[in-house]
Amino acid sequence: MIRVWAPAAANMTVVLPDVERPLVAASGGWWEDTAELPPATRYRLRVDDGPPLPDPRSPFQPEGVDGPSATVDHEAFLWSDAAWTGPVPLPSAVVYELHVGTFSAAGTFDGVVAHLPHLRALGVTHVELMPVAEFPGTRGWGYDGVLLYAPHHAYGGPEGLKRLVDACHAAGLAVVLDVVYNHLGPYGNHLAAFGPYFTDRYATPWGDAVNLDGAGSDEVRRFFIDNAVMWLRDYHVDALRIDAVHALLDTSATHLLEQLATEVEALSAHVGRALQLIPESDLNDARVISRREVGGYGLDAQWSDDFHHALHSVLTGERDGYYADFGTLGDLATALSSGWVYAGRYSPHRGRVHGRPLVGIPAWRLLGYLQNHDQIGNRALGDRVAASVSRGRLLAGAALVACSPFVPMLFMGEEWGCRQPFAYFTDHTDEALADAIREGRRRDFAAFGWDPSRVPDPQDPATAEVLDWSAVDGEILEWWTELLALRRRRPELTDGRFDRVAVAYDEVAGWLVMRRGAVSVGANLGPAAVQVPLGQGRAVLRSDARIGDTSAVSVLLPSDSVVIVINH
Repeated sequence: MIRVWAPAAANMTVVLPDVERPLVAASGGWWEDTAELPPATRYRLRVDDGPPLPDPRSPFQPEGVDGPSATVDHEAFLWSDAAWTGPVPLPSAVVYELHVGTFSAAGTFDGVVAHLPHLRALGVTHVELMPVAEFPGTRGWGYDGVLLYAPHHAYGGPEGLKRLVDACHAAGLAVVLDVVYNHLGPYGNHLAAFGPYFTDRYATPWGDAVNLDGAGSDEVRRFFIDNAVMWLRDYHVDALRIDAVHALLDTSATHLLEQLATEVEALSAHVGRALQLIPESDLNDARVISRREVGGYGLDAQWSDDFHHALHSVLTGERDGYYADFGTLGDLATALSSGWVYAGRYSPHRGRVHGRPLVGIPAWRLLGYLQNHDQIGNRALGDRVAASVSRGRLLAGAALVACSPFVPMLFMGEEWGCRQPFAYFTDHTDEALADAIREGRRRDFAAFGWDPSRVPDPQDPATAEVLDWSAVDGEILEWWTELLALRRRRPELTDGRFDRVAVAYDEVAGWLVMRRGAVSVGANLGPAAVQVPLGQGRAVLRSDARIGDTSAVSVLLPSDSVVIVINH
């Protein structure tokens, strides 16, 4: 049965391959075709006398955003994950973010499956997919999706995504899906033809905001919440990463995120497995991840850019853009011991006080990372940290992420020191839009001092580089594998209590020591070898052969090195 919300329409028809027939008006602005259509039936919808358009809730777009929608029977797939009980608790999780189109040579959901044994051996618990909702063309990041219910046709469509989720569960891996509810892409977005999905009362970087609190917003909110429920229920996805929730402009008494968390909690009870919501937010507002009983939205965890920025700026020395707010070991120590650097502190980059303290929030409600798609791909050249710092600093950064009190997250290839760029790429057929994106990125990066002529063309197929699995650095892979194994073995490394994290540092000499119970992580990021107070114990991991077994209170650490000690 086809149902579509179009409250202002005078008439609605469904356009089938051999016939066009009217839909019947139902209550609340809905229109229906009560006849059951066979699976894989292709169709479009016509609003009044307008052109035939894809269904806003299209479950599949076999020919892309410009083609017809196709019906899907979600009951037909033969799942083999009946014994799957859901993801591990977040305190013991390790998240691995990947882009389906470039993670494997195949560039499909099935292509990811071939590498699941690698992820399992590494110590990953959650596989996070960048957005897969239908977007223009065959390649792209996915953040310009326009048909949010349809898994991307070039990746393998609904069946391919289900096979991937089923295979992940068989391998003991949870699946996190990145969803984008703060905007839709500019090309192929026809929602406004159906109803008041957008409002000009707010401005966003992408144009009119999604209408979450104005007239007609009840069904707009329903559109996004039903979408979230669909991924979790029909595709057996375990968690959603929600893009840039600070851009969800909603003054309702019950914020969309709180409503979403409430409904996902009810779904979790029904399906009998844990379901997790992990937003991205730059507000540094603890209400996003606080329990609803104390006035929060009740989401499970969120990305922590403060930790990333503090660590990145110390390792690379960069101070441009938002990195101007960071750059000291003191900032890194603050992030490690209290979560956010800006928790009511003046931000020079923003020109105002930013954030509020995390009070009563465990550290595992934050994801900590040295790299992710944004922090690589939104650089002019899409260069990774491995291409910018010494090997020793790369290993030190990995140790601080893996042994931090946060949930560690890696970006694809990071575990073996990948140096390939991950630049922003698109596949728009609209040449005017392609030119605007191309020139816009060059203009923006020129403002940061980068040579615009060196910025990769997003439309060039070569910009979408496939991960080169032949370039694996075995020593770096072993380092990450041992770090994650250590995290599993040592209970203090999954303890989310901030008061159990002690950090000492010397800003001038350049060393930092993080202590978590009997585990001490010492890093020398200064220019010369220094004595670092690690206490008495046994070195279990070291990045430099010149670091001897520790038995003294102070250890000589070479420059750009790290050692992990189990204290007596």
